[in-house]
Amino acid sequence: MPHYMPLLGLQPMSLNDVCCMVPAWFGITASVSLGALTAECSGTWSAGVAAAAIMAVIPAHTMRSVAGGYDNESIALTAMCTTFYFWTRALRPDPAVADGRATKASVVFGVLCGAAYVYMVAAWGGYVFVVNMIGVHAAALCACGRYTSKLHRAYSLFYVIGTLGATRVPPVNWAPVRNLEQMGPLLAFVGMQLLEYVEVQRRARKLSVLQVQLLRAKLALPIALALVGAAALLMQVGYFGPLSARVRGLFVKHTRTGNPLVDSVAEHQPANEQAYSHYLHHIYHIAPYGFFLSLVRFTDANLFIVLYAGTAYFFSNKMARLVILLGPVASALGGVLLGVAADQLLVRPVARLGSRILRLPSPPATGAAEAAAAEGAEEEEEEEDRSGKDASASAKERRKKGGKGGAKAEAALGEAWSHARALGALAMEGVELVYANPVSCLLRIALGAYAVYWCVPRGREFYDYSHQLAEGLSQPQIMFKAKTYNGQEVMVDDYREAYWWLRDKTPEDARVMAWWDYGYQITGIGERTTIADGNTWNHEHIATLGLILSGNEQKAHSIARHLADYVLVWAGGGGDDLAKSPHMARIGNSVFRDICPGDPTCSKFGFYQGGQPTPMMEECLLYKLTMHGQRGIAANESLFQHVFTSRYGKVRIFKVRRVSLKSKKWVADPANRRCDAPGSWYCVGQYPPALAPLIARRKNFAQLEDFNTKRSSEDEAYDKEYHERMSGRKGPSDGPGGGGGSKGRPGLWYLGCVGAEALLGEERTYSGGADGSTLAEARAFAKEAGSRYVALARSGMDGHAFAIPALPPGWKAGSLDDAGCSTPCLDFQEYGCGCADELCAEAGVSAVRGEEHVRRWAIYEVVAKGKKKAKKGSPKDEM
Repeated sequence: MPHYMPLLGLQPMSLNDVCCMVPAWFGITASVSLGALTAECSGTWSAGVAAAAIMAVIPAHTMRSVAGGYDNESIALTAMCTTFYFWTRALRPDPAVADGRATKASVVFGVLCGAAYVYMVAAWGGYVFVVNMIGVHAAALCACGRYTSKLHRAYSLFYVIGTLGATRVPPVNWAPVRNLEQMGPLLAFVGMQLLEYVEVQRRARKLSVLQVQLLRAKLALPIALALVGAAALLMQVGYFGPLSARVRGLFVKHTRTGNPLVDSVAEHQPANEQAYSHYLHHIYHIAPYGFFLSLVRFTDANLFIVLYAGTAYFFSNKMARLVILLGPVASALGGVLLGVAADQLLVRPVARLGSRILRLPSPPATGAAEAAAAEGAEEEEEEEDRSGKDASASAKERRKKGGKGGAKAEAALGEAWSHARALGALAMEGVELVYANPVSCLLRIALGAYAVYWCVPRGREFYDYSHQLAEGLSQPQIMFKAKTYNGQEVMVDDYREAYWWLRDKTPEDARVMAWWDYGYQITGIGERTTIADGNTWNHEHIATLGLILSGNEQKAHSIARHLADYVLVWAGGGGDDLAKSPHMARIGNSVFRDICPGDPTCSKFGFYQGGQPTPMMEECLLYKLTMHGQRGIAANESLFQHVFTSRYGKVRIFKVRRVSLKSKKWVADPANRRCDAPGSWYCVGQYPPALAPLIARRKNFAQLEDFNTKRSSEDEAYDKEYHERMSGRKGPSDGPGGGGGSKGRPGLWYLGCVGAEALLGEERTYSGGADGSTLAEARAFAKEAGSRYVALARSGMDGHAFAIPALPPGWKAGSLDDAGCSTPCLDFQEYGCGCADELCAEAGVSAVRGEEHVRRWAIYEVVAKGKKKAKKGSPKDEM
């Protein structure tokens, strides 16, 4: 340790401490960058300071920036906010530069913007949002008639440097010039070169406004035709990549993308008002006012924050995970409102009164927003002067040709415009005189003092709420408190216990097979290689994992012995692997069609009423491993040897017997790695030769998404069948994949149906998947949560569910009785499971007042199975 560190009060940090603190450090940097971006866009540092303060604590940011919660987004938000700041800073006008010419800042900050974007690309796949956001802003400025050489330099440098850097990031490669979702910024770059050529010609040849427009059209038409022809040719040869399932899912009405892997992730479902309130709190209510304030003034930078706000809200409304993109701009808009209010009600009037008392030179009468507006007016004056010069030059040419009438009309128009501007300036002077009057200043200060009095307690509420949520987010999520059957409270530490067992009891070169959800934990805590994790981009590889887990033991072992040494499963109910099993089978079936022939949703892979597994489920490896040692079920010890079960049975680990050492050695050999460059860290994995016949059977899922690949009738039928079944238009008993069904009573009493989530109470616990579409799963979910009631809203084969300890008084005031409420459940079709999204639309019902999403929540009370009719007069009637 250096000798000066103790003198400065510094202590040495381990690498583990550094990794834990990285999200917090980057969270601070992101807050500072967001503050600078807000100040640049709004024209006031008061707004910037307020925005940075909000960003530092808002849950939409801290959910990815708490110490110890490392994820890609932890560092990506810093890169995104920094890129956006450099972009808007590059567009700041320079009074010393006239006639729309490039500024020194546009070059310097354009380069910095490109460099920050390269870092963004290396940090997170959300770089696509960043490049498109800047491209849309540049295109919007051009469409609004605000093109300048300054904009050309900034965008061109950003795009060239950023794209070249992005292509050097191995997973990205040439995607910026091949993927459809990145074609917009490329077209903006091409269009920018055309506009700059015309701008150069305008200055050199002193063209009029009309001549400039004609030259643009003359050049744009052949270039557009050439681009269309080139695109058609490249599309024929399969040059362009398709829209990814996640991106396509942002622009379709339904919440099903057609990709079962994407559809399996809960974060890919739409956000709702509850989610916005949860992650934004009070900022959710004040941000719209900041948005309207931003609309009042029109500058190059301010247009960016307006576009960013609209785009981020649209995308977060489509996918709950993207609330993280809304956090920065919501903080910025909240800062705009608070900063402008502080400037106009406190800072400016206090400064003006102070200057009068001390007889100092008076500060400008205009506030920060008005100052920025005046700055925009200077730009307009430059444009008008330029247009005037162009018009004068054009008038001179016409006079030489004898066109006196046109010159007179043009002169009259210029004179009228001058008078209008003079009247406007006179009116503004009058307003400023009243606004700067000492009495007006005192009234503004009084109003500001009241605003502070009103805001302080609400600010404290926001801070306390954010701090409490941040503490919850920073707690280890693999440990939790629970109650045993006798009511004793215990700490369930099964997951950490299992990962440490892997670390301490298995060889260092051991490979662990588990569902991809736990990959990061196995690698980070267990310090062992995992077969898949959250960064596995290969759909077919995840499908192969699904094939193994959903197949019978013998077949599964014949594959697993070439890939893994151990198999880890989550058990014990709740969100265990059996709850995820339908997704595993669907994902596997999207590539290996023989898992569930003719049934893309694998409806035969599940459970009957009462927890009885279907024959397909009963035979599969996952069921045998998860239920090992219970109900007389046991894994085949000659194939998978049980070696560990955690204290409360949440995790089980099995050793794969007869592991193929030949395959293991082949995979470990560096000579068999396919790297993008010698010695690179990015190496695409290869399967051992023994699995070649299996890999040859795979049907790459890209064929269902890629319009460049000719789709067979089988592909079309599969895609159609998947959407029909997932949307509920085709039930599990329809067609060859059907089956199942339930007998007996569900053990639930129907109470009623509502359309508003607020009527379900504040203490509700959410779940999804089969819990929201089948009564048996809903009942089990409610009992596990210790709740007396459960509410369901079915959305196809899956749905939404809430476990409710107690219904709030007066909930019946919002009761409904329409077709959406009686949408049949999947297991008991004589009962209603409510509806959501497309299923509600098909039932012909709409969202109730105050609700953003269409829902019908069927509410049930959990009772003993087989219970007969409730007492006469009771509101509980069996449906």
